[in-house]
Amino acid sequence: MPNVVNRLVVQELTHEFKAAEGMVIVSWGALNAVENETLRDKLAEKGCKLTLVRNSLARLVLKQQGFELGKDVLAGNTAIAYGKAEAALHAAKMFTAADVKKAGKVKIRAGVLEGRLLDANDATALADVPDRKTLEGMLVSCMIGPPRSLVSLVNQVPSSLVRVLQARAEQLEKAGV
Repeated sequence: MPNVVNRLVVQELTHEFKAAEGMVIVSWGALNAVENETLRDKLAEKGCKLTLVRNSLARLVLKQQGFELGKDVLAGNTAIAYGKAEAALHAAKMFTAADVKKAGKVKIRAGVLEGRLLDANDATALADVPDRKTLEGMLVSCMIGPPRSLVSLVNQVPSSLVRVLQARAEQLEKAGV
């Protein structure tokens, strides 16, 4: 029979992970206290939670959610960053940042985004996805492009006419008419 603490941890993780739209599963080793707190603070700024988990409990909770992970994903010291989809993207960006990569203490092993299990490569690719505001800006520029072109085209007709009339007036003025 599992002990009470394990049941409470599983219950809490189940509740937290069900509410999460995205997760990034990472190896979490050899970090000193300052590095650990710095990464946690940066993640918390964007609404991302980070928890260190026992592999057996994480495997159990994720299996209940329908995610079968290989033994290599949940091995050694494991941490899971989770939250809204935007927070998971931010976590992937944090874990692939140059200073974190240089230290080599944190490696992305897998991820989950909106109900889909991602392998290490796909989870790492989340870091390349632009944030919400950038995507909204790109969408607005795509929507504005055709009307702007139409306005420019419609504006060309009168401005061309004015330039032709101005050139003709200057030509007549030179001729002395």
